[in-house]
Amino acid sequence: MIDSKSSFAKLSGIDTSSLVDKVEQRIIDFIRQNSLKVGDVLPKELDLAEQLGVSRTVIREALLRLKTIGLIESKKHKGSVLRNPDVLGPLRKVFHPSILDRTTLKDMFEMRLALEVGMADFIVDRITEKDLHDLRQIANDIVSGDTADPWQVKDEIRFHGKLYEISGNKVLLELQELLIPIFQYVHQSGLLERPIVEGEFISHKELVEVLKKRDADLYRKAIRKHLNNHFARILHHIGV
Repeated sequence: MIDSKSSFAKLSGIDTSSLVDKVEQRIIDFIRQNSLKVGDVLPKELDLAEQLGVSRTVIREALLRLKTIGLIESKKHKGSVLRNPDVLGPLRKVFHPSILDRTTLKDMFEMRLALEVGMADFIVDRITEKDLHDLRQIANDIVSGDTADPWQVKDEIRFHGKLYEISGNKVLLELQELLIPIFQYVHQSGLLERPIVEGEFISHKELVEVLKKRDADLYRKAIRKHLNNHFARILHHIGV
């Protein structure tokens, strides 16, 4: 007779992470298929466990993941309630420029360029006379902006933050706030102390004058030229 204790290797525990993944996806599918809205209540843990044929522990872990990404929240006497998720929340928690490699840093700056050029129509369509006045005041106050010389990060945030605000798009504004640490990182790193790149440059003051014409195509070209010098120096420095 074989002594199982001595002749066989011990059985290892079963990894249930894939099961949790599947349950998480099934719950998301349930939300979509039933067209649940913000404020709707999910089935109880016990009901979900019975319907999916898994333990309540697995259900609890899957629900915890959905809470982490802000898709659901727990409410007393109700259970798991669908909420409007913070789509940038998970990214905000792990995002820090000091841990980005060169390629990712380049990609983030390119994303900023795409955002600011891409939202030209929103800005031109929604800008008010008061907005123009505020931008003109900012352009007059800030230290940099009349040349392509290195800018102060607080100036960059102040002027361009106003542009994101004018766009009227909350997600774009949150993305800009997410990029602020990159602005600070690049400014403190000395990347912008490199010689300016030859080529036409549009200052903050000139951008305001272009916006007064309320021409989206004209503004798109202007903001591209405004950002080009900074981007060229940064991307040349990091060698990508």
